[in-house]
Order: sequence, then C-alpha cells, then structure tokens
Amino acid sequence: MEVTDKKIIDGKRISEEILEEVKREVKEKGIKPGIALILVGNDPASEIYVRNKGKTCEALGFHSVIEKREDNCSEEELLALIEKYNNDKKIHGILVQLPLPKHINEMKVIEAVNYKKDVDGFHPINAGKLMIGEKCFVPCTPAGIMELIKRYNIETAGKNVVVIGRSNIVGKPIGNLLLQKDKNANSTVTFCHSYTKDIASHTRNADIIIAAIGKALFLKADMIKEGCAIIDVGINKIEDLTKKSGQRTVGDVDFVNCYPKVSMITPVPKGVGPMTIAMLMKNTLDSATKKVYN
Repeated sequence: MEVTDKKIIDGKRISEEILEEVKREVKEKGIKPGIALILVGNDPASEIYVRNKGKTCEALGFHSVIEKREDNCSEEELLALIEKYNNDKKIHGILVQLPLPKHINEMKVIEAVNYKKDVDGFHPINAGKLMIGEKCFVPCTPAGIMELIKRYNIETAGKNVVVIGRSNIVGKPIGNLLLQKDKNANSTVTFCHSYTKDIASHTRNADIIIAAIGKALFLKADMIKEGCAIIDVGINKIEDLTKKSGQRTVGDVDFVNCYPKVSMITPVPKGVGPMTIAMLMKNTLDSATKKVYN
C-alpha cells in the first residue's frame, strides 16, 4: 500500500507551524508567558508529558515552573499550591496533570484553578462558555483538532460528523465545537459511546469521524464510507515482536485498511498528539496577552 502526503493530515508539521507562530509573537511583543505545571505521583507517561511541556516552554521563551509532588500529597496541599499560582502574576497558565491519585477529588482540583488561567480548558466556566459559543480556553486536544480541520480546509458545514467517545477532555468538547455557528463548524454531530448499539450504522454515514474511544484499531474499513475524513485521537500500545520493545503505538483506527477508502486521515503517531502541546502553548500565550479574558 502506497501512503501519500495528499491523504495524510500531518499534525507534527502543523504543530511546528503553530509553535513557530507562538515563538514569533512572544519575541515581537517582548513578553514572557508563564505556566505552572503540576504533577502528583509517579506515573511514567505523565512524567514524560510534563517534561516535554517544560522543554517546549524553554524553546519558546516561556517562564515555566514544574511542581512535582509524591503520591501521598494531600488534597489540601495541592489546593494550596494551586492557590499560590492563582495569585502569582508571572504565571498566566496552570496545568494540573491528570489523572490524580484516587484520594484527591479531581473536579475539586479543576474548579480550584482560576478559570482565567485554566489553559487546559477543563474548568466548568470554560466548559460552559464553549458549549454556548462564547470566547474561552478550549481543551488542547479538541483545539488542535479544529486547527487541523481549518488548516487542511476540511469542509465541515452541513457535514455528518461522528464522534466516537464522550470524555470531557476530547469527545464532548470537539462535538460542541463542530456544532457551533462558525466557519469551520456548522456540522451535524452524532456522539457514539460504549452504550451505542451498532456504532457502524452511524460511522458508515459519516463524512468526518473523530475516533477517541481508547480502543486499539477499533474503527475498521467496513465501518466507513468511501471518501470520509478521519481524525484519530487514540494512542494505544499493541504487541509487535518485530520491535525491540515488543510493542508499537497505534490509534483507535485500523489505519492500514481504512487508508485506501479515506480522503484524509491523521496518522498515529505524528497526528493529533503533537497538536496538544502546541495548543497548550497557544492558550498560555493567549492568557498572557489577554486575548481570551481581560
């Protein structure tokens, strides 16, 4: 099977474009956006994410602070740390890396972040504003998906979009964004999830599919129609004995078999993944320049 650039939605390239735009604006305006990255516990994946975010901040000329706490960090200690950065004028964005240890109330922590510094877009005020179409911080992965749609000129108006997944981080916000009365939206959106009967009956009618269900290679070629566009949000590890690690990374979409039928598709890796950090940086810059909240 020949994979050509014409069908590939290159998230790595677009993320680099966005980061370059952010870096240029920081330099031109002579500002130093600040972000506090808070990590609780020793989850290896979370540690890598936070470290990568810190490196990106450094490359862009941001001021970043990484606060690491052990698994036994109390909820009170974490809330006090958030309040410290809510009141720090050098910090324009606060990110608490999820998931948190089970003894900490995740929603309580999300609500503790000043919504004007909520560059992750998880605070109920930002979630509510997103739903009604007001300016707000948009969660980074859905914001990245919208940038890919916009920069690849994927037609959305009047199109049937199926979102597979209903998380607060990806599924619900991306569906809401595509419902809005906006140039890159105006879609008819269907949500599918673990209780949906016969998901394929919905995806076969979809012009655009956003797969964010967290199941490796879930979306098969016989579940899609010819010419659809697919955004694959999934990041899953499957066994592959040809690799040194014994594993390889795949998405929620059976890329190899779906590729011949699609008009456009994001690969995994180098698709949606790189966009998430890029949009976090963009949100932090927008906070520093008061583009979202004065």
